Amino acid sequence: MKIYFYAKSGHTIGLEATKKCATIINILKDFDPILCTSDFRAGAFAKDNLGVKKYVNIDVVRNLTNIMQRNDILFYSSDEVNEKMKEDMKDFCSLSYCIDDFEGVLVDKSLYTRNENPSLEKTIFFGDDDYYNQFLEMATKSDKSDTNLLIGHYFFLGNEKVFKNHFVNVIDEEEYVDTIVNSKYLLTASLQTACESIACGNKPVLFKREDKKYDDKLISKLNIPVIGSDNLNELIFLFEQVIKNYPTLGKLDFVNLDNVVLEIKNKIELFNKLNNI
Repeated sequence: MKIYFYAKSGHTIGLEATKKCATIINILKDFDPILCTSDFRAGAFAKDNLGVKKYVNIDVVRNLTNIMQRNDILFYSSDEVNEKMKEDMKDFCSLSYCIDDFEGVLVDKSLYTRNENPSLEKTIFFGDDDYYNQFLEMATKSDKSDTNLLIGHYFFLGNEKVFKNHFVNVIDEEEYVDTIVNSKYLLTASLQTACESIACGNKPVLFKREDKKYDDKLISKLNIPVIGSDNLNELIFLFEQVIKNYPTLGKLDFVNLDNVVLEIKNKIELFNKLNNI
């Protein structure tokens, strides 16, 4: 009996689902879980940066049964899954969990630890994807900023040359975790990244992308300041105004997985006992 995770990922989607899956994988590391991503690069990023040990590429969620065995355990985060597929998963798997149904925030507290002395004052992280060059276009029309820029994982090769003309410091994607931990103020379009920033004791500001969905209830609960503009000069100006009078953030309520871990442990022990393993 094995534990699999499926995260929908890719150059038009980003890595938020991968980051959430990696958080649970590290909690369940003693069970040797396997991360399945719909893009090979997402799995490589998780292994290199997020502590994941094993990953494989699965192009769509329906193909999981090509590598899984009946009664394996599955966690998934994907909008591909409909109600019929959920029922099929329950029939095929001994346990199945939709990560997006968990109540609370999924942030890896072993990676994103509280930092009393962040080394970077201001950082921008648009997100891991910019397939339509939305942020690139914003940057090319802007003045040079004294803000750091953290490159997204799926940004097109060569775009960093353009960004270096508009930001004081351009940080490679491989420095993602360290940059989030060390950025006192973070301007980002990723709610997942904003939560990671809060876990480190830092202060995120969110701007919403039209191609993304947001949990407005969570944003409100955490009191994360939200600004908006399609002009980067104006966006940075608004960011700096928020910094001058930054609000008090709400407390992160992390997902409690104690019962899930116990359920999995009991299921695996029973399986091993019945099969004399």
